[in-house]
Amino acid sequence: MKTKSMEVKQMKTKLTLLTLFLLSSLLIAGCTGSERTEKIRYTSSFFDTFDTVVQVVAYTDSEEEFDLYMEMIHGRFRELHKLYNIYVSYEGVNNIRTINENAGVRPVEVDQEIIDLIIYSKELYGQTGYTTNIALGPVLSIWRTYREDAEYDPANAEVPPLDILQEAALYTDIDQVIVDQENMTVFLPDARMSLDVGAVAKGFATELVAREVEAAGLTSAVLSPGGNIRTIGKPMDGIRERWAIGIQNPEASIIAEDDRILDVVFINDGAVVSSGDYQRYYIVDGEIMHHIIDPATLMPGRYYRAISVVADDAALADFLSTALFLLPYEESLAVAESFDNVEVYWVFHDGSVKVTEGLKEKLGSYGATNVKE
Repeated sequence: MKTKSMEVKQMKTKLTLLTLFLLSSLLIAGCTGSERTEKIRYTSSFFDTFDTVVQVVAYTDSEEEFDLYMEMIHGRFRELHKLYNIYVSYEGVNNIRTINENAGVRPVEVDQEIIDLIIYSKELYGQTGYTTNIALGPVLSIWRTYREDAEYDPANAEVPPLDILQEAALYTDIDQVIVDQENMTVFLPDARMSLDVGAVAKGFATELVAREVEAAGLTSAVLSPGGNIRTIGKPMDGIRERWAIGIQNPEASIIAEDDRILDVVFINDGAVVSSGDYQRYYIVDGEIMHHIIDPATLMPGRYYRAISVVADDAALADFLSTALFLLPYEESLAVAESFDNVEVYWVFHDGSVKVTEGLKEKLGSYGATNVKE
């Protein structure tokens, strides 16, 4: 008999494996012979952080060198996973769960990585339309419970009552998240408050790891934790000038394998992060109840099927992929254009697509390529 946790894990595994398939197929394309390879291509993955597959593709001079970088990458992801975890406590670690457990009780002393994540999220909240709120935990917790119940018993799936959501929303003021940088503490003054950093933690962690491993000497790689893709340098195979990253079709689970990619983005030293209604969801009366909740309506965002953000920074791309998903197109475009080096790919419910002007030169559908001309 399947338990609720088993059902949830299977759903997430299917999604991450699809992302893994898409990434692998694109990265392999273009490598036609070892005689033209400048460095050797290695790949590895792990599945014990951020509840997703983390795949690493890198070009190094030897397998031993690659293994050293993988050890560093894996170890750092494990550390950050523990710090940003809202579900599990770890002995000797004060993490986001610790902060939530001490809401209304006391400030919690935390590591610099948590301070940085919270300050970053608070600053971006006001710059991106007031949609991605890490203090929305009380509301998101209700939706998570209903989603998990639906995954266990789909026939009795329900939408959370609006009055319950509205009551929880009274305790989601991000300005009430008190960060004391001098004493390295975080405090939630009301016991009914809680943090949920799911909209930014994975991207923030990916950017930290990418910068650290690059500083350690890795010059050619792709980090892909659950599709939050961050590239380092360019592919060192002597053939391609840029990495090829696929934009997943929201209908990927029900269409032919050849149609699972809507487009291809060609980038170096940057990030591609996607959000969509196809990632974590359940069905009620034929309607998708996905995980991206609009703080204005307390319901799933309905403007798009999916959004992909291309940026220099994986943390910013991750944050924006949620924020822009929850804004109508004109506002979403205006926010995107307020940032330097940010490009966006919107997929609407009728299947139509809009892209920022700057993205066109990077898209395969507009003639971009990754090979030497």
